[in-house]
Amino acid sequence: MPPAHSSNTYILSFCLLTSLFSVIRATFNLTLPHQHPNPEAVVQEVQRRLNVSIYRREMLNTGGGCLTGNPIDDCWRCDPNWANNRQRLADCAIGFGKSALGGKGGQIYVVTDSSDHDVVNPTPGTLRYGVLQTEPLWIVFSSNMVIKLKHELIVNSYKTIDGRGVNVAITGGGCITLQYVSNVIIHNIRVYDCKPSGNTNIRSSPTHVGYRGKSDGDGISIAGSRNLWIDHCSLSHCTDGLIDAVLGSTAITISNSYFTHHNEVMLMGHDDAYMPDKGMQVTFAFNHFGRGLIQRMPRCRHGYFHVVNNDFTEWKMYAIGGSADPTINSQGNRYIAPPDADSKEVTKRVDTDEGNWAGWNWRTDGDIMVNGAFFVPSGDGMSAIYAKAASYEPKSAALVTQLTMNAGVFGGPRDDDGSESFSDGTITGDSASGNTGRTGGSGDDSDYFGMIFGGAVAVSPPPITIFCIVFVLYITTTNNGGFFSLLLL
Repeated sequence: MPPAHSSNTYILSFCLLTSLFSVIRATFNLTLPHQHPNPEAVVQEVQRRLNVSIYRREMLNTGGGCLTGNPIDDCWRCDPNWANNRQRLADCAIGFGKSALGGKGGQIYVVTDSSDHDVVNPTPGTLRYGVLQTEPLWIVFSSNMVIKLKHELIVNSYKTIDGRGVNVAITGGGCITLQYVSNVIIHNIRVYDCKPSGNTNIRSSPTHVGYRGKSDGDGISIAGSRNLWIDHCSLSHCTDGLIDAVLGSTAITISNSYFTHHNEVMLMGHDDAYMPDKGMQVTFAFNHFGRGLIQRMPRCRHGYFHVVNNDFTEWKMYAIGGSADPTINSQGNRYIAPPDADSKEVTKRVDTDEGNWAGWNWRTDGDIMVNGAFFVPSGDGMSAIYAKAASYEPKSAALVTQLTMNAGVFGGPRDDDGSESFSDGTITGDSASGNTGRTGGSGDDSDYFGMIFGGAVAVSPPPITIFCIVFVLYITTTNNGGFFSLLLL
């Protein structure tokens, strides 16, 4: 019979190995060099930033000041001299795209010419000439302008397209392409009516001109790119997607943007069989999904997708969909279902039987459900608090209203009439009428804040970990320091 301390040593060794299992598993799951190894830590950081901004607004903004509780906007808009320090914007991102530098540290490039006559030898002063340069540039605009592209606008790395202070619209052929680049910020730009174009030579850098086939007609097309931030843009009426990200793109934040009048809004992931997209990580925060939208807000493959404090005021088929086992973490969103009784479900597992998607990690935390909307969780998400309630307090809706009130471009058209439609009423200000529901909680403010900002989905330690903790405590207290001597064996 082996001595007791040998058995204890074996058990202790087992505990140490199991404690390292999650780290080892995360390491083997990395499929992209810039994938974050712990996406839940990014989610918690977003929640922390939200808490700080909302607290500051409550404590400091009693006199109707600039603070909104939106951590991105509060980061720069409260500075009356923000136009003299435009590059501070690069420090204001949250989520997976937080590290997007854009043109930070580079020179200011001013777009003075709205034309796009020559896509091989673009004219200095045009947007195309600026975005294809190799050095970091912070691109601004001299005046209001509509840039009608001849063909897709191929953006090089380390660029910020900053439309603050003026009204800038991009439309026409191809629109914006981010292909195998990094560190791009697109801010306060309206993108609409993008059409397929191509089958021609297009310059992508000062030293390279290449043949481009026909584009899809996306508003913003992302492929094989990382560290991207799209903020305060308004997008509508494009041929394919408004924003599509494929081919191993990751470290992306899409925030404060306004989406209207489109069918397939956003596609995240190239193909169900394309394994590098397992490393795709995207944050969707404070966006408004509005009038005339049908589906894909977003539609996800593989990867990890954090959908936080967005306002979904219209869809015809579904809001969030996916295939190929993506992780979808939905927190503090407002989902307003359409009148169609067959389209009340927020979620859609695309072309997949329940037996296959039952283990996918889709969770809802603090979401507000209106007009019979409901979110079907699965996998680890089933353990989160989930209930379809009959009503919610109007104050609960005020947070989403406040955080998304400035979504889209500042001061420009949004292709919307400003109201949100659903079957039994219209949201005005901070309240809602109609058949409403919410996920979990009693409806008071303190509970709502807890649900959204970290209160409801704490991950419980696995049973093996609990056993190990109890075992270590036991041998420590019963062997008079024998635990420490075991470590020396």
